[in-house]
Amino acid sequence: MRSPSAPAILACVLLAGLAACGRQADLVVYCSLDREHSERILALFEERTGLKVEGQFDVERNKTVGMVNRIIAERDRPRADVYWNNEIAQTIRLKDLGLTQPYFSESARGIPEDFRDPDHHWTGFAARARVILYRVDLLPAGTRPPQRLDDLADPAFAKSGAMAQPLTGTTLTHFTVLSEQRGAAAVLDWLERAKAAGLSFGGGNADVMRRVCEGDFVWCLTDTDDAAVARRNGNPVATLHLDQEAGGAGTLLIPNTVCMIAGARHPDAARKFLDFVLSPEVEALLAASRSEQVPLHPGVVTPPEVGLPDRDFRAMKVDWPAAAALLKDRAEAFAEVFVR
Repeated sequence: MRSPSAPAILACVLLAGLAACGRQADLVVYCSLDREHSERILALFEERTGLKVEGQFDVERNKTVGMVNRIIAERDRPRADVYWNNEIAQTIRLKDLGLTQPYFSESARGIPEDFRDPDHHWTGFAARARVILYRVDLLPAGTRPPQRLDDLADPAFAKSGAMAQPLTGTTLTHFTVLSEQRGAAAVLDWLERAKAAGLSFGGGNADVMRRVCEGDFVWCLTDTDDAAVARRNGNPVATLHLDQEAGGAGTLLIPNTVCMIAGARHPDAARKFLDFVLSPEVEALLAASRSEQVPLHPGVVTPPEVGLPDRDFRAMKVDWPAAAALLKDRAEAFAEVFVR
């Protein structure tokens, strides 16, 4: 039998290399948390398990809504095994549409029940608080930033501040929660009054945070992760938790959530990932990261800059399923106010 020629051997080596490079993913994760914070968690999971993870990431301008719409569009042939959302209401919406499947992870034990689906379709972890970020050097002497949400619509505060339009992400979730608590008409009236009072509306939380850092505004309503970026970049800023007075509603705390997609092609890998990402270890990593996420597991060691509920601020009580049921309707109503 003739020995294979050198060109034939080279061709085989090249084909083998191409096959190795083209290895299919063992797990597909759709993710709405900023890539700089989530990608390292995916890489650590790969390192620990040897599984190849394909991450698909959302972008700021479509935050959460874009990825959720993608999952809905793929419902008949799902590509994602897991959805890691940077908020909660849209995840519940996916459950209500029948696009998630239940799995109880032992790693979720210890996370408060308010942040766990009783049917085990989703679990919250690593939260952010909705806060006022303000420039300490631009605040006029003898004045203070807004202390209550209703201050944002007061002309005495509004003209020097900004918030994101409530069309996507945590701002949409925040104002949907307010609609559930105060009534839809009251929140639409609040938005109109805030606009008339001079409150500026930006394209996203990171956008209004940057405008505060640049000195365009004295303060903005944003999330603690964006506020952390502003402080870590050396800007003269501080944060304030809203509605902390006696009888006040408290500060809204919005967790990341993770769920397994119905019809996931890699269910075993998906379960392993949920076990990993819901662990106190991952919450500690996210708390120590530039995003300074707030852990929901008790006893997680955090940097001093990370405020914790019941220790540093009082959190708002939320009926998450009730708020999520209003989400699509409120998104359409808010779009009529801002997209004209």
